[in-house]
Amino acid sequence: MEIAARIASAQLQGLTRSRRQIVAGPLAGMLHDNDAWYLSGGVAAEPGTPFDPEEVPWALETIRKAFAAEGRWLSVELIEEANPGLAEVLAANGMTIVSRPPLLVVEPADLNLPDLPADVTASVVTTPDEQLLADAIAADAYEAEGMATPFKPNPADGATVLIRKGGVPAAVAAWTAVADGVTEVVGVGTLHSHRRQGLGAIATAYATQQSFELGGATLAWLTPGDEGADRIYRRIGYAPKATAVHLGDPGGHLTDLR
Repeated sequence: MEIAARIASAQLQGLTRSRRQIVAGPLAGMLHDNDAWYLSGGVAAEPGTPFDPEEVPWALETIRKAFAAEGRWLSVELIEEANPGLAEVLAANGMTIVSRPPLLVVEPADLNLPDLPADVTASVVTTPDEQLLADAIAADAYEAEGMATPFKPNPADGATVLIRKGGVPAAVAAWTAVADGVTEVVGVGTLHSHRRQGLGAIATAYATQQSFELGGATLAWLTPGDEGADRIYRRIGYAPKATAVHLGDPGGHLTDLR
């Protein structure tokens, strides 16, 4: 599928801006200098191109060794339609397929922005201190320690939005580096004390809008963590176009993958 290959290719291009590559056959390991587990991982090295299954065992072992040398755990994110069958071959070589969520996509003309309640504001993070605040909200939302997102002053490299309710920081969402006009909206989270108030939808929609207006994206995509999130994203204009596959090596953070 053309759109799947385009998104996977853009994801690869975006990751190379801030990560060191280990390319081996059909796989590319992406190592971030920050050792937070979710900042490093693997993707397909040649989206939209058929792969040789016989290359997968040595390619996977090569990347595993590179990650192990730096104390990193390996996870892989694929778009099924861009590299059909690759997930199954990785699973046959010891990785665990954790989930296959729908990949949802929206273009600027299809985005539905929710109305902001009178006591709610939405703004793009513009300082490292604000980024630390946004990370604290994400840590509460995901019940995880050590959430750390590098502050990026150039919106084309990605950015975070902060939602405040009554002046209190309450929800966040971010977009990734824009490549070929494509960005992924990630890290949508709301404080436990402020859930079920529509703030996650506002954060997602505002991050998407700002990725278009500030980052220069023309296509945004995301993967929902559950059916409730899926319904919210579709209400603001996102529609299914492909299927993501999340895999990880045994142990590590398998339960954190969606």
